[in-house]
Amino acid sequence: MTKPDSASGGHNTHAMGREKLKAHLAVLLFSLLVSGSFSFGGIATRLIDPIALQALRYALTVALIGLLCLKLGVSLALPRKPWRFGVLGLLMAVYMTTMFIALQFTKPVATGAIFTLMPLLSAVFAWFLMRQHTRPGVLASLLIAATGAVWVIFRGDVGALLAFDIGRGEMIYFVGVLCHAAYVPLLRLFNRKEAPLAFVFWAAVATFGFILVPAAPRLVAVDFLALPSIVWIAVLYLSVIATAVTFFLLQYASMRLPAPKVLAYGYLTPTFIIVIEGLIGHGWASAPVFLGALVTACGLLVMALLPD
Repeated sequence: MTKPDSASGGHNTHAMGREKLKAHLAVLLFSLLVSGSFSFGGIATRLIDPIALQALRYALTVALIGLLCLKLGVSLALPRKPWRFGVLGLLMAVYMTTMFIALQFTKPVATGAIFTLMPLLSAVFAWFLMRQHTRPGVLASLLIAATGAVWVIFRGDVGALLAFDIGRGEMIYFVGVLCHAAYVPLLRLFNRKEAPLAFVFWAAVATFGFILVPAAPRLVAVDFLALPSIVWIAVLYLSVIATAVTFFLLQYASMRLPAPKVLAYGYLTPTFIIVIEGLIGHGWASAPVFLGALVTACGLLVMALLPD
């Protein structure tokens, strides 16, 4: 079941009951799978240029989804208004590129802090693009979840938080965060009832095309035969799990939940990364950090239970 909002028709129609629960579970799984890409990607980028890695990731994604479409008989004819996919591809490519460029100037903890702005920025874009309103209670729970996420990102160190400085890297990544914040509401706005596989295919093609611009000279310099197996495992995970599967999950959730609620689960990413890093033997976080994770989880639980 869905609940319509008279403000702007279908773009403000949200799921209810089991569909709402399934949408929240989908975006929770999305956050977990994306978190795994940081661990795999972190290992792989020590062995291959990160922009080249992104290009390989999307090239394999396009190939696999294209083959799946052909096998299932899904038409890959050029969709109506193909500029929609150009916009989505550009936004995602800018996000991916700025993230890695920013890390050349700043630390992951700083980019993580900028990332926490994304759900609130998405609420602004959702209102501007579709007049999608965010209830005060949802905004309050987003702020609670963001507080816990910031605490996790800075690992419970008040001194590190107070010493946070906005520099070139943070500003570069902020541009990418703006792009990703606009991306989620646009998934709903641009949907024309295409087959989900076809939609994913054309979005991935557009993203690959834009990423290929900075990646082409880097790919030429890669010695593919000398790459260790962990790089190819990372490429496989990033292309199949962290790109294709997560896009389905994100699209499913974005068609059923308000944009801020969809992106809010990104606050769990630092916590999931800490758990994954601990499980693979890279060390566990301190108790205060897990306290921040608990605050984030409570904020998200309140948000999930509040009306859309």
